[in-house]
Order: sequence, then structure tokens, then C-alpha cells
Amino acid sequence: MILERILEKTRKRVAQLPASYPDALPGDRVRLSEAIRNRNGHNAIIAEIKCASPSRGIIRRNIDMAMMAGDLSTGGCVALSVLTEPYFFGGAVQDIARVKSAVNLPVLRKDFIIDERQVAESRALGADAVLLIAAVLNDRLSGFVDLAIAQGLEPLVEVHTAEEAKCACATRATLIGINNRNLTTLGIDRSTTRLISGEIRKEDRLIISESGMRSADDVREMKPYCDAFLIGSSIMSHNHPKKKLEEFVCA
Repeated sequence: MILERILEKTRKRVAQLPASYPDALPGDRVRLSEAIRNRNGHNAIIAEIKCASPSRGIIRRNIDMAMMAGDLSTGGCVALSVLTEPYFFGGAVQDIARVKSAVNLPVLRKDFIIDERQVAESRALGADAVLLIAAVLNDRLSGFVDLAIAQGLEPLVEVHTAEEAKCACATRATLIGINNRNLTTLGIDRSTTRLISGEIRKEDRLIISESGMRSADDVREMKPYCDAFLIGSSIMSHNHPKKKLEEFVCA
């Protein structure tokens, strides 16, 4: 199973992490939740910079992270997601600093967080928010949410099922992402957002729909069920990523 292969590699990476990290450089963190709320009448798009994925292989080669971040910022995204997983997604932890140097937008560190040291690492790298996957953390989810908040990071809790959504709503997380992709099969079903969002909405959380948005029509279809979208492959595989992003922002 692909998820277990990713986690196996992640465990090996985590084993090499230091026991502690120095404090991050001074400066206020940019709040992802506020950026979503202050979208000025446009769709709130978190644009994801990624080089590859298990389902698509190489998506885009030789990305200048700072230049891409600048282009996407001018394209109207409210935040940037940076994949730092190296083996399956072609990312690097250094990419966060490269992106942060170019824009004043919230930056989400997207990786497979399984160890408390990764949360401290995310803060030291300069991330503003960190992805926490319910299916990976299971009964440790609430503790990791609390740890992220204590570190000054906004946790974005990712769910795929109604049960995971219930667990996410039992935490202090303000941001809940509904992944339309099944991490076991890698199949995508956008109706996942529609089916799960209602119960999350009752808990007054911000909902981010993740995966499967290929066109402006897809965004228009899903807008009633979420507050924001996290979109990567469709933007990064396009000949003109900024132009593709603008289609989503204005849909």
C-alpha cells in the first residue's frame, strides 16, 4: 500500500532529526485562517507547489521555488502549500524558506507528520501552518493539534471519512481539510467533500476541499460545501500555472 511505503520512508527520515530545534527567526506568523476569511470576494485557493506525486509521477521539473511562489502570489492565491516529502513528492524542507523569502503569504508545510520533532522542525523552518493527517495520527491527533498550536502553528487536520471528521472536530483545530483522494487506493471522488462537510460546518470550522479540482467548473460545483480549496497538480502541470490559478480564483 502506497501510504505505508510513504510512512516507512518517513520513519527513516524522522530517525535522523535532532532532539530539539532553535527558535524560529523573529517575526509574526501569517494566519492561514485569516487569509481564508479575508478572500475579498474571490475563491480562497491554497496553491500547492509540488514536483511529483505517487499518482502522477513527475508533475513539473526544475522548479524555482521563489519564482513560482511569486507568480502564484500575483495569481491571487490566499496561501501556499509546500510539499517537503522527498521520495514520493520530490520536495525538500529547504523549499519552505525559499518560498517564504519571496512572498508574505501563509505557508503550509505539507508532509507526513508522525513525530513531535517534525512539528518543532516545521516551526524552525518558518512554516505558518502544518498538515496533520487523521488517518496517519489516529488517536494521537488531538495531542499533535495541541502541540502545533503551542508551537505557534495553525494545524490543518486532513480527513477522508465521516468518522475522521468527527475526531477532527473533537480537537482544537480551526481548519479541517477534506481530502477527496483515498490514500489507500489513490482514487478521487469529489463528492467526499459534499458528503462530509455538513457535520463539520455545524462545528463552525473552516473547511478546505483538497484534491480533484481540475477546472473552474469543479470549483463552482464544490463552492457551497467548503470555504477554500487546496489545489496542486492542476496548477503545477499547466503550461502557465499563474493563469490556471486565476481561473480557480475567479470561478
